[in-house]
Amino acid sequence: MSVWDDLELLVDSPSPLAVNPNTRGTVKDKANFKAEEDVSALRKAIEGIGTTEKTLIEVLTQRSSDQRQVIAKAYEKATGRTLKADLEGDTHGDFEDLLVALVTPPAFYDSREVIKAIKGAGTTESILIEIFASRSNKQIKAMSDAYLAEIGRSLIYDLQSEVSGDFGKALLILAEGKRDESTNVDSAKAKADAKALYEAGEKKWGTDEAKFIDILSHRSIPQLRQTLVEYKNISKKTLQESIESEMSGNLEKLLVAVVKCVKSTPAYFAEQLYKSMKGLGTTESTLTRILVSRSEIDLLDIRDEYKKLYGHSLYSQLESEVSGSYGDTLKRLCGPDD
Repeated sequence: MSVWDDLELLVDSPSPLAVNPNTRGTVKDKANFKAEEDVSALRKAIEGIGTTEKTLIEVLTQRSSDQRQVIAKAYEKATGRTLKADLEGDTHGDFEDLLVALVTPPAFYDSREVIKAIKGAGTTESILIEIFASRSNKQIKAMSDAYLAEIGRSLIYDLQSEVSGDFGKALLILAEGKRDESTNVDSAKAKADAKALYEAGEKKWGTDEAKFIDILSHRSIPQLRQTLVEYKNISKKTLQESIESEMSGNLEKLLVAVVKCVKSTPAYFAEQLYKSMKGLGTTESTLTRILVSRSEIDLLDIRDEYKKLYGHSLYSQLESEVSGSYGDTLKRLCGPDD
């Protein structure tokens, strides 16, 4: 049985939105933090002959995001230059992207990933799916504010011209960040929703996508978990299996991602990390985005799920897949298993 089919433990496990985000990250506030000392070390590393990558990695992976923002402000005050610009001028490739991600506030980092996904020819739907399926209302609101501050238009407005059809409808609802976040579960409503989903999919010829989109985009995580259990009781298949057999394309991928995040956001990210390293070549941008954006939220849980799913640690996989300063930085963010 895969992690996605085991619904027994699901109903009792805490909602990811109810977990204090600072307890399950690998990166925490550094005790006795002194921004001036860090600025001095970074300047030496950047301004000397040749860049001392080790210092950059040490300082930027062992401070919390808030502390990095304090460092960035102090750096600009001391040098008249931004830390981001100096990192861009002094490093390159994936290592540069990773360090710049670390000195970017989380909401602005999410916003920039969305900008990258929708600008230019074609849209990178996989990035939009990953971000909008996994973020809380609060994170989506902060990202939308950051987007408006940077671009001068609303995120919803720009998404409307990039995505269409049922996939577009579902993504735009998620991008509003209005999911119910209460922890109460209404069993009767879960049964009714499960029946409505069954009748909109498995039971009828053709699929009523709007019903799936409505329920999966609006109900709370605990409510949806109960609905998944009720659905299996009615259908004898999991809701994920039904979506996979009834739908296709980006809508299928988005709704499956939502269902997986309802079950276990850490397991969803563990799977994304595995896919980014499996087979020929590594998708560095995915590794960077997930390890940076989850390092203060649930990376300890992602590591646990990775080991359960794939039989070896995320750290050991990184060791065999990524190298150089880029690999060293990712491994510092991940941390070895205890």
